[in-house]
Amino acid sequence: MKILCVILCSLFALGVCAPKGSNPDAVREHTADATAAFKRDAKAVAQGVREGWTRDKSVDINSASREQLETLTGVTPKIAESIVSHRPYAKPSELVSRHILSKPAFDKIADRLKVKR
Repeated sequence: MKILCVILCSLFALGVCAPKGSNPDAVREHTADATAAFKRDAKAVAQGVREGWTRDKSVDINSASREQLETLTGVTPKIAESIVSHRPYAKPSELVSRHILSKPAFDKIADRLKVKR
């Protein structure tokens, strides 16, 4: 609901800020450009919020859902599926030894990975 209010207020402000005497096509184009930029920024904000909520949480690679694995930086749906299909793991570093993640990709998220036995 708050996001809808922000969007509506932003669109209203764009209409008010349009130069006097602008033709409707110019106002429409300006509004479309601003809306596209807002959409892109809103997506980035939503991803940042999701990452922020999960940043301090460890993920057990033996029991995490695909969706939980995808919250890790650089883990795509395809990688998450590969992690799930190669279970169980004795230690997180097996993601590298089994060629599921590259060493640099693993290093970025290693502190968030755990294995419960």
